[in-house]
Amino acid sequence: MKSIFMTLAVAGVMAMSGAAQAAPVLYSQVGTQNTATYSFTAATTGNLTGYFAGSKADYENEVGMMVNGVATGLFGLNNKTSAYGQAFNFGNVVAGDVLVFVLSNIKPGNIGPWYSQTNLNSDLTNHVYSSYYAGDDRLSAGTYVAFEDKPRGGDFNYNDISFVFSNVTTEVPEPASIALLGLGIAGLGLSRRKKAIKA
Repeated sequence: MKSIFMTLAVAGVMAMSGAAQAAPVLYSQVGTQNTATYSFTAATTGNLTGYFAGSKADYENEVGMMVNGVATGLFGLNNKTSAYGQAFNFGNVVAGDVLVFVLSNIKPGNIGPWYSQTNLNSDLTNHVYSSYYAGDDRLSAGTYVAFEDKPRGGDFNYNDISFVFSNVTTEVPEPASIALLGLGIAGLGLSRRKKAIKA
């Protein structure tokens, strides 16, 4: 029993360490619509750069952005032609600007667009999931944003197309790694308490 608690504690600490963060925290409730609500804002004044993080979509898509409710008209990072880590400049933003990311369907067409703000979606479904990403050798640290590209959320795995954005802040739901760390610490406490009782 003691070894189980120790394993949980070690796993929790590793999940929290920067070195263990080799990939973004992916959506864990696959098959269920993401209930989190995200509010994205520009962290500083300057260019907002997005980096292509991957795609498992059948559809062909690109991403764009609205700033303070106004479409910029800039779309890029096509999921069929972009390489992992490829950058796209979405334009200049001012610190505090409210950002809404937009997924535009190219093929088969006539689907969406899908927004990171659920109430803007014609199907009133949450098509986005987000978490913090610590970065790697090709992707800058920043805000990870992943879309579902099919109507009504498709399979709700939120991996159809994903990006990492620099210069963006958001209120991101607490990642599962923090819950895992809490479980590990609780296990350590219980283990020490049992030891003290036996002594």
